[in-house]
Amino acid sequence: MKKTVALIAVLSIIAGGMLTAKAAQTNDKERGYISISTTANTEIAPDTAELSFAVKTYDNKSMQKASLMNKDISEKIYNILNEQINTANGDYIKTSNYNATPLYNYNGNKRTLDKYEVSNRVTVHTKSLDKLGSMIDKATEAGATNIDSLNFSVSNYESQCNSLIEIATKKANTRASIAAKGVGGNLDGIRSMDISCTEQSNYSTPRFYMAKNMLAATADSAEGAPQSTSISSGVIKVYANINASFFVK
Repeated sequence: MKKTVALIAVLSIIAGGMLTAKAAQTNDKERGYISISTTANTEIAPDTAELSFAVKTYDNKSMQKASLMNKDISEKIYNILNEQINTANGDYIKTSNYNATPLYNYNGNKRTLDKYEVSNRVTVHTKSLDKLGSMIDKATEAGATNIDSLNFSVSNYESQCNSLIEIATKKANTRASIAAKGVGGNLDGIRSMDISCTEQSNYSTPRFYMAKNMLAATADSAEGAPQSTSISSGVIKVYANINASFFVK
């Protein structure tokens, strides 16, 4: 009998707790609230770049010859880039995406070997932005077949985001407080808050500048004054976005 009474008491406590929690949830849903969306942004000059060169070599008869050619060109590019970076400043070079494959011609069901292709990528991560144009010129002269990508970034991105989030959050709180007072109320806690930080770069691709440079070099070749590749890093826009809801009493 005592065990039965104790069990009933425990179940009563649990049920009471569930009812209290449910009541609290219901009250929260019924409480008035204000939703606010704010942003804060800034423009920053990038201080870091990552530039990738593709090296593709071919041989009609031997995969080994295509591989050796690729190795020689890649090493030349690596050495050229290594002379222009500052490892003490965090610069580095890496190679990746090595691939060797035979290429075939197809005529109906008949397949014939066309040639062997070997590809590789050499990527430089550097803060020496003033040397990017020279890196492109010398790497292409050494045999780079493509510029796969050029991306700029900001090394202190996280601290910039944190500062903007603080600004946007204060802005959200101020606007919500003004809105609450406008209807005769006051803020009474945070209902929800979504925070995000994004970046948007604004620069032209190397392909554009190389095309422009080739035209300029052609125009000036008669005078013996070829133009070097010009790279503009532009700016990076960093945005902090806040979507918040505040309870009102």
